[in-house]
Amino acid sequence: MAELGEQRSPPSDRDGDDDIITEAASVVHGEPPQDETGPPKVDSEVEVLHEKVKKQIMKEGHGQKPSKYSTCFLHYRAWTESTQHKFEDTWHEQQPLELVLGKEKKEMTGLAIGISSMKSGERALLHVGWELGYGKEGSFSFPNVPPMADIVYEVELIGFDETKEGKARSDMTVEERIGAADRRKMDGNELFKEEKLEAAMQQYEMAIAYMGDDFMFQLFGKYRDMALAVKNPCHLNMAACLIKLKRYDEAIAHCGIVLAEDEDNVKALFRRGKARAELGQTDAAREDFLKARKYAPQDKAIARELHLLAEHDKAVYQKQKELYKGLFGARPDPKPKPKNWLILIWQWLLSLFYRLFKRQRQKAD
Repeated sequence: MAELGEQRSPPSDRDGDDDIITEAASVVHGEPPQDETGPPKVDSEVEVLHEKVKKQIMKEGHGQKPSKYSTCFLHYRAWTESTQHKFEDTWHEQQPLELVLGKEKKEMTGLAIGISSMKSGERALLHVGWELGYGKEGSFSFPNVPPMADIVYEVELIGFDETKEGKARSDMTVEERIGAADRRKMDGNELFKEEKLEAAMQQYEMAIAYMGDDFMFQLFGKYRDMALAVKNPCHLNMAACLIKLKRYDEAIAHCGIVLAEDEDNVKALFRRGKARAELGQTDAAREDFLKARKYAPQDKAIARELHLLAEHDKAVYQKQKELYKGLFGARPDPKPKPKNWLILIWQWLLSLFYRLFKRQRQKAD
């Protein structure tokens, strides 16, 4: 098996160089960006990048900064500063933005200034004046931004491609895009082997960005198969990283994307099952594992997870049995009711009068 995302390949197969296995791997703690009602509160130093652009670093990045005409891949949320209304969120859409520095749209000018000051993996809060945002008129289509609205961005630079000519994805041939995505995937696999999970995820996200929905909708036949052979393993590898980072909901989402294309993908079923089990969704996890076992009946990892679920169910049953033992146990013997002596005396007198009456009647006869 050469690819982690290959159809119906067992999750514990370790033959391929690109395969990523989560079993028996160390757990690394991490936190996804928090989706609050408004921009996050940041107390780091304010850096003035431009008269209308200020930056506060939330998480340090690594490596070099992008230069002009670099193709940058980023996630961001955007709020209007006065009303705290969020009008855009690429994390929620699971679709990174591609931005070529020096060729950005006019309303992205302030964002581009901020991005040019960042390193790969860096997350920052940007305050952008309306002059470098949606301007005096604002935007009444999508996104809906009022006139003269200052903007707050929470942005993360996933990574960038350094190209002198600033060639965007839309200008690449199909083969070029698939090749660029595959190189990112391979780089991500090497970083994963070194336990650099965050850096690996950045590479996978950049690879996925080359294979966006707008691109996939145009592909048919062998070209679609070629693209999926790169895209699906990236989603599965993202899920592997996210499970190790204990970000189970995100892992489930990436597995779901693969299963939408290939409903019998064993690795997607297995990893979604693991994430669901960690969230306590035992019935849904068992369903995933049983379906995965249908296509990989000899796989020990699947059998182990099913055994763990069975042990969990047994423990829960025993706990419930102890908890309700008194409620559903044998009924206690009924206690004798206390005697009422007045009633007993009254009953004795009645029987005495009845016997005397009967005796007198017999004499009369």
